[in-house]
Parts: sequence; C-alpha cells; structure tokens
Amino acid sequence: MLVTKEAPDFTAEAFYNGKVTKINLSDYRGKWVVVCFYPGDFTFV
Repeated sequence: MLVTKEAPDFTAEAFYNGKVTKINLSDYRGKWVVVCFYPGDFTFV
C-alpha cells in the first residue's frame, strides 16, 4: 500500500479508557490517525 492511498476501513479491538473496546477506522475520518501493528506481539514465537 502506498502512503498516498487511503487505508481501507477496518474494525479492531483497542485498549481505551482502561478497557478493551472495538473501534472502526471510519470513526476517525477527517482526522489524523497513526495506526501501528505489532505482528506476534505478546506471543511466544
């Protein structure tokens, strides 16, 4: 994916305000967002 292209909408679990909740990327349309992925984070691989 190129930086110049819009990211596809997705739903993910996030830790927010002390609990796990589901968020949609589309909820942040028009705002600056930083998305970080950690493949294998907190696993025993």
